[in-house]
Amino acid sequence: MSADRDDRLRVFARIRKALEPLPERAPRPAFSAEIALSKQARSTLRRSALFCQQLERAHGRVFQNVQGLVAFLEEKGALKGYVDPTLLPLVQAEFPEHIELCCEFHRERVDDYAFGITRAAGAIAETGSLLLTDRGTSRRLAALTPWIHVAILYQSELFLHVAEALAALGDDPNTIFCTGPSKTADIEGILIEGVHGPGEQVALLLDEA
Repeated sequence: MSADRDDRLRVFARIRKALEPLPERAPRPAFSAEIALSKQARSTLRRSALFCQQLERAHGRVFQNVQGLVAFLEEKGALKGYVDPTLLPLVQAEFPEHIELCCEFHRERVDDYAFGITRAAGAIAETGSLLLTDRGTSRRLAALTPWIHVAILYQSELFLHVAEALAALGDDPNTIFCTGPSKTADIEGILIEGVHGPGEQVALLLDEA
C-alpha cells in the first residue's frame, strides 16, 4: 500500500514540475451550450419530469415526498440507516419509530446501515444524474457504502443539461456524477449493479424549503 502511495506522489510531483515553467494556465474555453445539447435537453418536458424519466431509465428511483421514501424503505426491509444531521428535521416527523435514524456514521460498522441519506448539490435533468460534492456530503462513506443511497435536493437545484451544471459547480475539489446505482460489466456485456457502490440510488426531490 505504501509503494502505491509513493508511486502516486511521484507522478503528481512530475506533473507539478512540468507545469512550473508555464507563466499562465490556459483559460477555460468558451463554448455555446447549444453545441452539446442532447435531444433529451431539447425536450418539452418540465425539468422535474425529465429528470425523473432519465433517472428511472438508469434504474434509479425518485420520490417527491418523504412518505413515499418511507414506504420504499419498509418494502426493502431497510430499518436502520444514516441521515445527515442537517437533514434530520426534513424527514424525522414522517419516519416511524421502527426505522432507526442515526446521525453518526461509524466506519468500523458500515454493514449496520441499510441506507444513507445525504445532500445532493443538484441534479442534471437530461441525464438523470445526481451531483454529490465534498462540501455538500456530510459523510462520503454514508453515500457510497449502504446498499440504498438517498440523495435529497430541491426543485430549484435541477440543471437542464450538463453544460449548465458545470458552469454552476464552482471550485469544489471533488464532484461525483451519480446516474443510477453503481454499475459494471464484464467482457461479455453482462451488467451488474451495486458492485462498487449503492445497489439502489434514490432521489428525494422536494419543493422549496
